[in-house]
Amino acid sequence: MKTSGIASLLIAGALALAGQSALAQDAAKGEKVYKKCKACHALEAGKKKVGPSLAGIFGRTAGTAEGFKFSKAMKESGIVWDDKTMDEFLAKPKKVIPKTRMAFPGLKKEADRANLIAYLKANTQ
Repeated sequence: MKTSGIASLLIAGALALAGQSALAQDAAKGEKVYKKCKACHALEAGKKKVGPSLAGIFGRTAGTAEGFKFSKAMKESGIVWDDKTMDEFLAKPKKVIPKTRMAFPGLKKEADRANLIAYLKANTQ
């Protein structure tokens, strides 16, 4: 009985955490965070600025967007952009890809990163 009670508590805790992380992703809040990105990145396909367009970024290998000259470090990183890799990169770009040309220092707040990722996923497909 104790084992099943502990298992039930663990499952309930995991479900609660899953619900919290889902709630943390708010695309409307992410749009506000994106204001820090939009000087250098566009959401429209083929529209480059100082940085590449973010259109179609999820599932794409880093450094492969057409029409943009990426750093050697970005092209050789082997990163495929998904929620996890995007979160890590947005937290500390130079730690993930030490020789990236991206000058942005990163987003410290986990909620800001989660919301930005939600916004990007909703607006870059």
